[in-house]
Amino acid sequence: MASTFCRLIGVLILVNFAAVHARIPTTLDGPFPPVTVPFDQSLRGKAVDLPDTDPRVRRRVKGFEPEQISVALSASFDSVWISWITGEFQIGYYIKPLNPKTVSSVVRYGTLRYPLCHKATGDSLVYNQLYPFQGLQNYTSGIIHHVRLTGLKPSTRYYYRCGDPGIAMSNIYSFTTMPVSGPRSYPSKIGIIGDLGLTYNSTTTINHLISNKPDLMLLVGDITYANQYLTNGTGSDCYTCSFPQTPIHETYQPRWDYWGRFMQNLVSKVPMMVIEGNHEIEEQAEGKKFVAYSSRFAFPSSESRSGSTFYYSYNAGGIHFIMLGAYAAYNKSAHQYKWLERDLAEVDRSITPWLIAAWHPPWYSSYKAHYREVECMRQEMEELLYSYGVDIVFTGHVPNIAETLTHCPLHKTKYGEETYSDCMKTRVLYCVHAYERSNRVYNYTLDPCGPVHIMVGDGGNREKMAIEHADAPGNCPEPSTTPDRFMGGFCATNFTFGPAAGKFCWDRQPDYSAFRESSFGHGILEVKNETWALWTWYRNQDSRYKSGDQIYIVRQPDKCPNLPGKTKLWSAAR
Repeated sequence: MASTFCRLIGVLILVNFAAVHARIPTTLDGPFPPVTVPFDQSLRGKAVDLPDTDPRVRRRVKGFEPEQISVALSASFDSVWISWITGEFQIGYYIKPLNPKTVSSVVRYGTLRYPLCHKATGDSLVYNQLYPFQGLQNYTSGIIHHVRLTGLKPSTRYYYRCGDPGIAMSNIYSFTTMPVSGPRSYPSKIGIIGDLGLTYNSTTTINHLISNKPDLMLLVGDITYANQYLTNGTGSDCYTCSFPQTPIHETYQPRWDYWGRFMQNLVSKVPMMVIEGNHEIEEQAEGKKFVAYSSRFAFPSSESRSGSTFYYSYNAGGIHFIMLGAYAAYNKSAHQYKWLERDLAEVDRSITPWLIAAWHPPWYSSYKAHYREVECMRQEMEELLYSYGVDIVFTGHVPNIAETLTHCPLHKTKYGEETYSDCMKTRVLYCVHAYERSNRVYNYTLDPCGPVHIMVGDGGNREKMAIEHADAPGNCPEPSTTPDRFMGGFCATNFTFGPAAGKFCWDRQPDYSAFRESSFGHGILEVKNETWALWTWYRNQDSRYKSGDQIYIVRQPDKCPNLPGKTKLWSAAR
């Protein structure tokens, strides 16, 4: 009797909840007919990088005082990472790396501003970006510090300062820990951005995001766009168009430092979780890649037992987040896939009802600029994610490659991770920076139990926006041009079922594409309870409180039970 009464009360609460917010559509109303918002041509010219003279990116500390301070989550609420940099970078033909051992890594913290009763210590490193070609300048970073704080209380504000007590400590900052994991416990607002860069449009994106007061921030790849520059600081909106003869794809690493200084105002208070994108590849001497990305950020790699900066997981209240790497091996025999199997199998949906995944290149996009170029990853991983009932997928974008690919072999990075190596010299012709939200989809088919895919590759970077759709007349790419050379192989062929059977592209906006628009902006996810979450996308050109797209994403665990046993673990089946 009591259980029946409780269920009735729960139903009444949900009905009342839906009635109050009746003007906002829900996924229960879907699938929705596809919508395309016409492109506003006035938005084309705003993606200009901040110069190094801008006071927001200039160095404001002296000597070995901490700068570029940031917070990242560990795997659970009781631990976070604090990161910062001390000392100045060097760039030139003759550089001498700093010695990390000369500066200690200390964080003082507590629930009171004074005194900061607790102390934690950590590790430090310096990374280099080296080019074995005459005329190219080399770079060595300041000393990068990562310190993990443990034993923290949930939903609690902590104050902290970082540095070396014998040399210099930072000002006092604060952060708030995530709620304890449970079906009624969630961060109030989670900011989602991708393809951010450091343009004047990026600053608008971040200012709007700050005004929404997020508790957590996800950045789904393409962070600084330092690889849009030569080592002498000359930049371009299209690197391969402006610099086609360079012996290697150069980068101007000080852009990372400029970005870290600009972002400190936000990420010293709000935890930021990142995943790699194609602009973080940054190849250098000895074939090393992703060195800046893997060095500058702290990741819960050990805590989530991935052992990799390319993929990992963590909890934020009743949400389990899985960050996946499109530029690390993802096939069923690879470490990433086996780790993903284990991680999914250990998720307890009674504790973390929401399962959200994020990676950089989208599986479901109808834009010409990167149409179906991640098909190999989708074919390898989609069934596994679907079988465990992933609710939402967040992605950014990747570039479109214009030349036919050959075999893309794997090689190991300095961190021991397998990544796809460069197959051949290619020209990047298009990049997509736009917004698109899907209906619930699985294997290109509308499916009420499939996840909602949301592409937020519109943070504000200097490559501007994508406006061409693959379904427009004459826009369908030639299949051999679609794969990405860093994601291993050619898997996209003509559809064999559905409205596009026998074709490589749809001849209209695909059914899976519910809403698409070419505008810069950011998103906010507000999980209300174990079945309802509000997604809002904000456009930069609007007021800070006007939404460009909004929907309630509703889980239906009774209709779509989590039945991973239906898909036998591949590694166990061998």
